[in-house]
Amino acid sequence: MKNTRQKKILELIIKYEISTQEELLEKLRESGCDVTQATVSRDIREMKLTKIETNGRLRYVAYKESDGDLNEKYRKVLREGFLSMDNAMNILVIKTISGMAMAVAAALDSMEYNEIVGCIAGDDTVMCAVRSVSDTVSLMDKLRRIIDR
Repeated sequence: MKNTRQKKILELIIKYEISTQEELLEKLRESGCDVTQATVSRDIREMKLTKIETNGRLRYVAYKESDGDLNEKYRKVLREGFLSMDNAMNILVIKTISGMAMAVAAALDSMEYNEIVGCIAGDDTVMCAVRSVSDTVSLMDKLRRIIDR
């Protein structure tokens, strides 16, 4: 069932310019898949879908590239979605362009920073649980170097 659903997700993002989880959920339901938003969110993360801009609009895409290419894609997603960051002790809060938080969180997860325990994303905010306050400061420095590039 999961494999079938994820294949359908790939078909849909290729066929349509889907830019939100809600749009994807609607298309899946129209295709006969009885699915929840939480399941769609997990599928997006597992499938490592990201968003790119085409025709002035963001849309989901799937990349199958080398690790080096993917790391640069993740950096690009981070740079394009990032607005600001701040810390509350060992929690790093990243503000993003509306609709980009999931892509930024997925990029951070895929970049496998040892400092990050996990990320939670909303529409325009990512909260990263970081191991310690000093790790948060170190992580912020690493992210600034990517963003300011």
